[in-house]
Amino acid sequence: MARIRIFIVLALAVVAGGTFAYGTYNYVQSVQKKVGPGIKTTTVIVAATDLDLGAELQADDLKAIEWPANAVPEGVFGSPEELVGRGLIQPIAKNEPFLNGNGKLASKEAGAGLPPIIPEGFRALSVRVNDVIGVAGYVLPGTRVDVVATVNPTQRPEDVTSKVVLSDVRVLAAGTKIERDVTTDKPIETSVVTLLVDPSQAEKLTLASTEGKIQLALRNPVDKNAPATGGIRPASLLSGSAAPPARRLFARAGSLAVSTAPVVRSTPAGDAPFTVEIIRGDKRARETVSQE
Repeated sequence: MARIRIFIVLALAVVAGGTFAYGTYNYVQSVQKKVGPGIKTTTVIVAATDLDLGAELQADDLKAIEWPANAVPEGVFGSPEELVGRGLIQPIAKNEPFLNGNGKLASKEAGAGLPPIIPEGFRALSVRVNDVIGVAGYVLPGTRVDVVATVNPTQRPEDVTSKVVLSDVRVLAAGTKIERDVTTDKPIETSVVTLLVDPSQAEKLTLASTEGKIQLALRNPVDKNAPATGGIRPASLLSGSAAPPARRLFARAGSLAVSTAPVVRSTPAGDAPFTVEIIRGDKRARETVSQE
């Protein structure tokens, strides 16, 4: 008798559970039928991974997702074929939709790489750097820098001058490239920074990097000030004042005769003394001459 009761209770539990599950399933299906048709979607092409500027879009870089039709951004692409082969002029993050006219896509005719990134009237110029010149790796694409040049125009130690020659310059690219060492005939890594400059700035940067040394000074991108500087020389650095150099006369002497000729240089105010340099063979001597 007890066994029969157990079977009756079990049968009732199975029937009740089945009835409840069936009712829940029917309720969920009815809700989906009411809600589902009311949400319209549109196919939108987004980035499948993080993409850097200059990259050429491939099919693997793109994926299609369904986007609510009432919230589709303006200028979206609905087909990957519209994007394959185009270049990026700004980085794009993963799952970010591609938009036409937002300034991140190069035109179909421009291709990929660095050229589409360069605005009209500007040039891209690369300079070699090291960890110090490149501000310990903080000079990255999109940052802005000042270029400080150190040049010695006369090859005299006292005439070495450091000066800011370019200000608020945008960095287009930064990285390493492989070059071949001509002495050992082995490949070496060279760090290179590419700057966006106009033609006149390109001339200054080329001369500074060729005739002297350059240093990049990282700056805040919201700081647009470019204060004028007069440069600095070793004497001014130690004295704390921008003292003008002394007037000099240079002379070359033979065994008996001495001839002097003035050199065109900036002359200080007041009664600064003249300096005469006498060269006899491989020996040099300097004499201070009174102006009286």
